[in-house]
Amino acid sequence: MLNCKTGIEELVSGPFMMKEPMKHHTSLKIGGPADYLIIPQSQEELEKLLLFSRNEFIPFFIMGAGTNLLVSDKGIRGLTVKLEKPFRHIRFDRERVTVGAGASLPMLSIKASRAGLSGLEFAAGIPGTAGAAAIINAGAYGSSMSDIISSIKVLTWQGEIKIISSRELEFNYRYSSLLEESWIVLEIGLDLVEGDYNKIKSRMEELLEHRRLNHPIEPSAGSVFRNPQGKSAGKLIEEAGCKGLRVGDAQVSTKHANFIVNLGNSRYIDYLEVIKKVREKVKNKFGVLLELELNMVGEDS
Repeated sequence: MLNCKTGIEELVSGPFMMKEPMKHHTSLKIGGPADYLIIPQSQEELEKLLLFSRNEFIPFFIMGAGTNLLVSDKGIRGLTVKLEKPFRHIRFDRERVTVGAGASLPMLSIKASRAGLSGLEFAAGIPGTAGAAAIINAGAYGSSMSDIISSIKVLTWQGEIKIISSRELEFNYRYSSLLEESWIVLEIGLDLVEGDYNKIKSRMEELLEHRRLNHPIEPSAGSVFRNPQGKSAGKLIEEAGCKGLRVGDAQVSTKHANFIVNLGNSRYIDYLEVIKKVREKVKNKFGVLLELELNMVGEDS
């Protein structure tokens, strides 16, 4: 561990933390300590960290805002790298937008609206970063990132920078072929369209109000399960009698059944037990095995 600490100190100019509780860095407020939590101050530092982890055989995990993340109570071994300010740039060139992977998706949608650009209204209430949204093809209300992505700039595990056009990627519901690669998304190119600011703003406000009325306010990781083909996961869970199902402080939301919330001090194992019970009840009643949408990481995950 000492050699690892010394190596990191030589590679980064910004802060890094040892044994940092991940519950402070996830929207769910669950998670044990990361051996090292590092915030690189440039793309060059990120590249050096990746090379260091590869050469020293140290586990490497990249994260954004931690909004779709369930971290084990035992924490994350090796290097956990969080993309923040140096990766949050947003640049407009008419209808073309270039956005850093660490940029907030809601902030991106607001800036696009102020520029009179349409196409990101659906993202106004989706928490998380642009990079993570691209990787999982995040979406809502009938639209998704694949509708507007033109290209993605990545850093490969071998340290190579590649720019991939959207034509080279496969997209599906909550899926992109980036999920199959050990690549770090650095930047996304988006193609939007000119629109009327007032209409764009009105649509965003409408969608945000719908979220406010239908989504829980307690800490959560967003939607826990993918919607099965032609079905709503939330509706299946509700009709299986799971609303309010609770283990410890992990509970199926009474407001939206596809959210499992942390009522205060939920543990990872509590959350997993709720997931297990929900899947069993839905499988027994409907014959449907729900697939996870959230990402689980860490020891024993």
